[in-house]
Amino acid sequence: MSAIILVVDDDPVQRRLLSEMVKRSGYTAEVCDNGADALKRVQDRSLAPVDAMVLDLVMPELDGMAVLERLAQMEARPPVVVQTAHGSIETVISAMRAGAIDFVVKPVGAERLQVSLTNALRVDALEGEVRRLAKRANGALAFTDLTSASADMARAVRLGERAAKSGIPVLLEGESGVGKEVFARALQGASDRRGRPFVTVNCGAIPANLVESILFGHEKGAFTGATERHAGKFVEANGGTLFLDEVSELPLEAQVKLLRAIQEGEVDPVGGRKTVKVDIRLVSATNRDLIEAVRQGRFREDLYYRLNVFPISIPPLRNRREDIPALARRFLARFSAEEGRPIRAISEEAMALLSRFDWPGNVRQLENAMFRAVILCEGDTLTLTDFPQVAQAVEGYSVEIPPLATAPLMPARPEREIVRVEIKDPSALTLLDQTGDVRPLDQVEGDTIRFALEHYRGQMSKVARKLGIGRSTLYRKLKDLGIETEDSEEGMEDSRVA
Repeated sequence: MSAIILVVDDDPVQRRLLSEMVKRSGYTAEVCDNGADALKRVQDRSLAPVDAMVLDLVMPELDGMAVLERLAQMEARPPVVVQTAHGSIETVISAMRAGAIDFVVKPVGAERLQVSLTNALRVDALEGEVRRLAKRANGALAFTDLTSASADMARAVRLGERAAKSGIPVLLEGESGVGKEVFARALQGASDRRGRPFVTVNCGAIPANLVESILFGHEKGAFTGATERHAGKFVEANGGTLFLDEVSELPLEAQVKLLRAIQEGEVDPVGGRKTVKVDIRLVSATNRDLIEAVRQGRFREDLYYRLNVFPISIPPLRNRREDIPALARRFLARFSAEEGRPIRAISEEAMALLSRFDWPGNVRQLENAMFRAVILCEGDTLTLTDFPQVAQAVEGYSVEIPPLATAPLMPARPEREIVRVEIKDPSALTLLDQTGDVRPLDQVEGDTIRFALEHYRGQMSKVARKLGIGRSTLYRKLKDLGIETEDSEEGMEDSRVA
């Protein structure tokens, strides 16, 4: 699903024109004829979130400036491009101070609007990532930061919001890479333990002989190598949240002590003489079927029922494909900023490819794929060629990576490797030539016109309308490109008469 752009204008002609421009830019357009309806649409969490807004400043009742003031009070709000027929400096300054990200003057051209929307989405994605990272570091990440257009994810978020209001133990279930730790942090950020310690324990990465020491702590000299006193993860998380990731990997011996710590709210450090009281919110996570582990004797049944008090299932990314574009833009903004790359957007074809891939590694795999694409990209837009591994795994795409020639004894500087991605679709146009370079524009335009003539069976009026040009312009291009049609001469005569 492409980015949703909300067009807000009281003029029906302007709404229609702007909506068409938005669609031609590759986005999804929604319209509102007044500011009040626009605010309701932005706040409606039952619908997919609005990614950006084109807002008219001069409207009856609730005008554009009032809408900007209301939006500024919202924690999650879309970037706004304002437009008006009166482009005075004072108006620009007032709009920018009120929170607008860009400014266009009526009548705005399609190219100018597309640039404004691209920049708005890019800046919003970058600011959102910075805001989320800051909240994560401060223990204040909230469910409003986990915006999603998926019904399955929205259901999980609603359950999380209910669980956050109490201290009930939560078990997060889901495949590896779906974002269980991020969800756990949002649980804390939405609870009364917001801003307190959030301690993560990867149970699958702890050596079996150190599990007890790492979880519950040890005294100095308790065993060989214990040269200092260690508090343990339970004590570190006191007053906050303890997140046990991959809890199914805990050895049975440690499961016994974990059960007692949960039941009694106290731990016994290794080598210690007295127990230590702790006050923690327990959130555990697993990518395995714990019931099956209980049946096989690898997980204690009594511990399972202690952890599985409030289960929440996090859906895999392939079941919420509508979230892929927003996630991809977020990762693009972060990595292009971190790597100092001037990459502004993802092409429509590349976004379609990402949305079709199943992502067995879920959000983590998408994040890594975006990182790799940012490093590979040589322009200002990510294209199909920047995702060769993804394209190779999606039906309908093929990847051609020419083998490198055998190097001579004194090799010259090797030529740059060319990666070509070809869409196996008879109606698709080839944008690259055999050497991997972009084809000249007149060749691509000629192929486009030839395809349109064949697709619409020579109906010149329909061809011109679908291409977005006038009939006279179409006939002129036919003549320049040397394309003969049966009624071209008649059409030229008709256009001259008209």
